[in-house]
This record gives sequence, C-alpha cells and structure tokens, in this order.
Amino acid sequence: MEIVNFLKTIPLFSRLDDGELLRFAELTREKNYPKGSVIVFEDDPGDSLFLVREGRVKVVLIGEDGREVILGVLGVGEHFGELSLIDDQPRSAHVIAMEDTNLLVLRRDDFRRRVESNPAVAWALLVELSRRLRRADGKIHGLALLDVPGRIARLLLDFALEGENDTIEKPLTHQTIAHMIGASRETVSRTIREFQIQGLIRVERRRISVANRPSLKRMAQARV
Repeated sequence: MEIVNFLKTIPLFSRLDDGELLRFAELTREKNYPKGSVIVFEDDPGDSLFLVREGRVKVVLIGEDGREVILGVLGVGEHFGELSLIDDQPRSAHVIAMEDTNLLVLRRDDFRRRVESNPAVAWALLVELSRRLRRADGKIHGLALLDVPGRIARLLLDFALEGENDTIEKPLTHQTIAHMIGASRETVSRTIREFQIQGLIRVERRRISVANRPSLKRMAQARV
C-alpha cells in the first residue's frame, strides 16, 4: 500500500482507483542509484518508465567536447522515460542522479497491458505528454527570444510554480542554472546577485524564494 499511496501523488496515475493502482504497484521494481551515477545513457534501448521516489535526477545532453546542457531537473513524484512507453526508439538523453536516488521502474510491456485494460491510463499519459511539450515550447521560446536575466527569471518562476508557492523546493546551484539556460556560471552568479539587490528574489541557505513575482514575469516576457 505504500507504493499505491505514492502512485496516487503522480498525475499519470492519480485518477485510477485503488484496485488499478495496486496492479501497477505489483508490476514496479525498486532501484537505488548513488549520487553521480548514470541511470540511463542516451541511445540506450528505451523499455521502461522511471518514477522518482526519493532524490533528484537531471536529464542532460552531453556534447562531444564534454559540454553539458540540462534539459530538466526532476524530483520526488516526477518521472522520465514516458516516451519509451509509446515508441520503440532509443533514449533521447542521459539521466544522472544528482543525489542518492530511489526509483520505481515499470517496464513498457507491463504498462501497455494495463493500458489495454484501462483506457484512462492512456488518456493520462496523453495529458502528461502534452504538458511536457508545452514546457519544451516555452523553453525554446526563452532560449531564442530572452536575454540571460529573462531566461533566469522564467526558470525561477517555472520552478516556483511547480511547488505552488514562492519558494523553490529543488536546490539549484548556479552551475545547474547555467547548464539549463545556456550561459556561463559567472554570468548566472552575477545576475542572481543583481536579482537579490533589486529585491526580486531571496536566497537563504541556498534556497531561492521569489520576492517580486510581477517584476520577474515582466523580465520573463521581454524580448532581446
């Protein structure tokens, strides 16, 4: 029942009844990954959905020169690998544990059998994929049209929105932010300091809180 209760917190499964959740729970496998370990490699066969039960992971692309671009940071209750539930294509990015992480793993074949018996699961997956696509569109828009302060403002607002309050629950280092918005760590550090001086954000014990949401929204909508 512990896994069933956890599945209830995940949008992909939250609309299912306890009986269906129990059937999914029986199909999951638990895996642990230490900080820094690679959970999946880009181009690996995609055959499973991963649910983050504890810890945090980052979804990254790594260039031939070793440069890292972070596509997303996922915490408890979030998941990755959902594309593999639909197609048979390889993984599109690396996923790396940012801290010690506990995952629940659901194999594609098992998921598909449950979808065939309960179309509500398929609909929930479509809704989730639509949400991910909208977020990707927003990120592309920001990278193309916003300056660095605008990109940082949008990123902070997005993370604050995930927690449904002004405090960003996921710890974000300046290096992580830099990898997510395509800027240098030095530029990010300078901009974060300026945001603090202007009263746009508060930083306490490395935890960032939004202090002036309207001003950040204006910056996140401005164009280069």
